[in-house]
Amino acid sequence: MWVLMMSAKLIECIPNFSEGRRPEILSQILDSITSGGQISLLNWSSDVDHNRSVVTFAGNAESVADAAFRAIATAARNIDLSLHYGVHPRVGATDVVPFVPLQGTSMEECIQLARQVGQRVGAELSLPVYLYEYAAIRPERTRLEYIRRGGYEALRTRIKSDSLWQPDYGPSDLGPAGAVIIGARHLLIAFNVYLSTSVIAVAKQIALQIRESSGGLPGVKAIGVQVDGLAQVSLNLTDFRQTSLFVVLEHIHEAARLYGTSIQRTELIGLIPQAALQPLSPYMTPIAEQQILEVQLSSVSR
Repeated sequence: MWVLMMSAKLIECIPNFSEGRRPEILSQILDSITSGGQISLLNWSSDVDHNRSVVTFAGNAESVADAAFRAIATAARNIDLSLHYGVHPRVGATDVVPFVPLQGTSMEECIQLARQVGQRVGAELSLPVYLYEYAAIRPERTRLEYIRRGGYEALRTRIKSDSLWQPDYGPSDLGPAGAVIIGARHLLIAFNVYLSTSVIAVAKQIALQIRESSGGLPGVKAIGVQVDGLAQVSLNLTDFRQTSLFVVLEHIHEAARLYGTSIQRTELIGLIPQAALQPLSPYMTPIAEQQILEVQLSSVSR
């Protein structure tokens, strides 16, 4: 692991890979990220039901860009989307690659980085690339869920038949590695809430009630799935200062109670800023210190 200096300009990258069942493939991806040096690998996790792995790393702009490219190339060689199945929506072997400004960097720098990496992926790896969030060129592609709608299977048809679905970079053809969604965004909290029921319809209904796109809580994205035999509300909080994790869990608790169930446990995916844990919810499963962003950054800065 490369040791980051406190004075360094840092960008965080959190690629999501459509592989959660073959640890040897994840190992290759992790090796590809760190092989160029000057990168700190902060966190990674895999989920069998989602069939997905999420990796967090940080470094300077050039090192992060190169590491992201190597990881995308490695995933493309090893993951076949036509044989892939998981409960989480996906369009690519490397499904999404966000760049996040951390120490001494700006959103504009991350936007330029996302577009540079996207152009390189399209040109050198011949993979279709869609830009999203702050890096989006087309306004309708700002929202990640818009690009991902219908998953790999739907995009395989749309990319050939609909001019509105031409990629920003790369070919208008979807091969076994699918497409890559690349963008720039602020810190996001990925969080799963397991309910004490196996009825997936309950999770879907709760997700519908709380997500912003259907009139729910600002800055909240949510879907209902089934994991480990339990109904799960899978969440992305895009602005925890606008809607806190505490508030979201209060809403889920109350909605679950009305459906005759409860929150069994929760699960953080990746890292979380310390400020997002205040106030602490009684419905949250304790979070390991190693999953707090500031703890990870301080440990690699010494």
